[in-house]
Parts: sequence; structure tokens; C-alpha cells
Amino acid sequence: MVSEAFLIKKALNNNVVIAEHPAYEEVVLIGKGIGFKKKAGDRIDPQPVEKLFILVDKKEQEQYKQLISQVDERLVELMNDVIHHIAERFATPLNEHIHVALTDHIGFAIKRLEQGLEFKNPFLIETQALYEKEYQVAEEIVDMIRDRLGVQLPESEIGFIAMHIHSAITRRGLAEIKQHSQLILKLIQIVESSLHIKIDRKSISYLRLITHLRYAIERTVRGEEVSEPKGFADLLKSQYPVCYNLAWKLAKVMERTLESPVSKAEISYLTLHLQRLIN
Repeated sequence: MVSEAFLIKKALNNNVVIAEHPAYEEVVLIGKGIGFKKKAGDRIDPQPVEKLFILVDKKEQEQYKQLISQVDERLVELMNDVIHHIAERFATPLNEHIHVALTDHIGFAIKRLEQGLEFKNPFLIETQALYEKEYQVAEEIVDMIRDRLGVQLPESEIGFIAMHIHSAITRRGLAEIKQHSQLILKLIQIVESSLHIKIDRKSISYLRLITHLRYAIERTVRGEEVSEPKGFADLLKSQYPVCYNLAWKLAKVMERTLESPVSKAEISYLTLHLQRLIN
């Protein structure tokens, strides 16, 4: 809890100020109305201020200061409420990069919409399944944008916003999350090609498969070993040779992409998911 007052160096707009603090040195403060009628030398007592965010990282500060000079101040004020809403819904501190990343993304999405452009989201169904709560909160954010700015973002944006939220609460880079999403899509394409099937993206078997792939990828990145009953792999290999060989193929693709070995037990469990998919 911040107890000492901040000393304002410069008010960038009604909702953002550059300030100094004994513990943090120079910081960027983001809060509803905190810059209103404020000038250099004024003090801000953090105690009565609700929805106050502090950018401490110098790189994030510079990126944010550049960003807010390029976006509508109404969006800056709205994003203050949006990020507070995310923090409350997940009851966890957020990676402060979300202030730059999500503000920039939504500002750009609104500009694209005004120009009649829309980015397709090839991973929308999967995002909804894999990050269910993040997707729900992203829907709430799209509603907030509609109510406050009169802009209705397309459904594709819900998925993009959900991934930004997941990045902020897990403190994993958005690039890593996107890489894993693209890897899952690649693996699914290999499954469809190898088995000569078209998977129903809304089926329970598909949702179970992509959920398994997500956690298998995360376990592989962490270097976790997975246990399995003795003789389990040999049993699956004899009973479901097509799915077992395909699971091996998928594991090799994962290893090349992630540059980490896949636990042998992952192949067994993946075989079961593939067999269920066929059935």
C-alpha cells in the first residue's frame, strides 16, 4: 500500500500525470480525474484516490507517454475503468504492460472499424474455450466500449482482448500466447489432414483436445514430466496404432516449435483424445 504523497511534475491530461515518489522516483500515475486542474508541484495523496494505477517500469512509462498523445482522452479515461474492472474480476495484480498493450490495441481496433476494416480472428472459438473467464470479461469490456464511446467492436475483437487479459494476469508475453495458439491450430490441421476428417469446432471432443494440447504445451515449456501406468503406452500402441503414430508426429512438431522435449506420457494421453475424436 502506497502511503506517501506523490509530487506532480507534469499533468499530461485529466487522467494521467508524471509524478515523483520517495520510493519509486519518477512514475506515471493513471487515475480518473487525477490530472484535472493540477500543476507542477501539487501533491496527490494516494489514500482517497480510487482506481489509481502506477507505472514504475521506465520502458512502460515512455511507451505509455507516447501512446496517450495519440489517442482520444475519452479512451484513456475508459481504459482506466476497463483495467480496474479486469483487476477486480480476477482479484489479482496485472502486468503493467496491459496499460500500453490493451489501450493501443483497442485504439487501433476503433480506427480500423472507422475505416471499414476488420481483422479476422482464426482462433476465436478456441480462445473462448481455452480462456473462458478471460473471454467473458472481454465481452463485458466490449459492452463498456459500446456504452461509453458508442462504438460496437466486432466479435473477433473479443478474442483478441481476451488474450491481452490472459497475458496480463499470467504475466506471460502476448507473443508467447500467440505462438502457442498458432501451434495448436497447426496441430489441428495436421490431425485433419492425417485422419482425412473435418473436425466440428463446437464438439466436446474438439474442445477437450485443444484444452489438452494447451496444457501439454505449457507443461512442455516448463519441462514437466507426466506419469502414466506401466505398459499403458504399449497397450495404446497395439489397440490404436493410427492415433498413436499421429500423436508421435504431433509431439515432434511440438518439440521443434517449442525447442523442448515432450514427455512420452503426453503421447499416450494425446492418443486417447485422438481416438475419442474419431469415435
